[in-house]
Amino acid sequence: MVKYLHIGVALAFLTVTGCGQTSTGKQAEAPVPAVSAALSTAISVKDFANRQASFKEAPTKIVVLSNGELDIIYALGSKVVGRPTTTEPVPIKEAAAAQQVGSTHGIDLEKLAFLQPDVVLGNHPSNMKDIPSVEGIGSKMLLTSANSIADIKKQIELFGTMLQKNEKSKELIQAIDDKLKQINSQQPSKKPRVLMVYGAPGTYLVALNNSLSGDILVNAGGENIAADYPKLDNYPQYAQLNTEKIIQSDPQLVLLMSHGNPDKVKEGFLKDMQQNAAWNSLDAVKNNRVVVLPADLFGTNPGTHVIAALDLLTKLLQDVK
Repeated sequence: MVKYLHIGVALAFLTVTGCGQTSTGKQAEAPVPAVSAALSTAISVKDFANRQASFKEAPTKIVVLSNGELDIIYALGSKVVGRPTTTEPVPIKEAAAAQQVGSTHGIDLEKLAFLQPDVVLGNHPSNMKDIPSVEGIGSKMLLTSANSIADIKKQIELFGTMLQKNEKSKELIQAIDDKLKQINSQQPSKKPRVLMVYGAPGTYLVALNNSLSGDILVNAGGENIAADYPKLDNYPQYAQLNTEKIIQSDPQLVLLMSHGNPDKVKEGFLKDMQQNAAWNSLDAVKNNRVVVLPADLFGTNPGTHVIAALDLLTKLLQDVK
């Protein structure tokens, strides 16, 4: 029986011209007006939705809707005036005093209107619907996403250009590239078989390779046993959990991702899985390799801390004998 468990800068082109008439009526070049000089140095970026935005100067009043972007902004040496609403400790202590403005799933427009940010950093495609409302209060909105390590590097580059922190962004990207190069040189010839599960008790999905966690797994040297599972229409980075296929693949390591209590997540998952008698015969279960991953590194965008996520996953894979 098959058991399914469901869950509902590049730099853009900017041209400024100026011309004038001489006293004889002949057209001649005129000195560039002061306003044009300012515009000629404008910062122009293109977000992940292929939308272009220009700033006269690097924005200083920044609002972020998720912690990945929060991390990157501070790693670049800037700060925010608005951050995601959360009951958890703020991952960046310096951002604790920033106004909580909701999240990618729901923005508090009243608080945004009060803050009057220069730019709001949201998610693509989740916040496409919010663009008219955000820009209606006079703010600009940039949309990015993080479904891979390459996406995180692209975010760093885009924000670095926007903030005129290009050298720092190159430094952060190089650190990620160096870590990937190091891990790649140490990977074993035979990759451990891994199952990555995201969710909460009663509602579980398996991560595919086109998800951020799946991409981190592949780069760390693991084999995702769910790589060929059919993706969900509403969540294309994930697939339904199929107990029979999992048992056939016999994963050596099971990794759980959730924002809930890690002990309850593990307990609930094992309780559900143990309804199939063959579950306890899995290599990962017999060797006690069912691990709950840190919520700040997996299942959400860790920003520059993707390096720590790679290190942790590499260590877990190396421990598989």
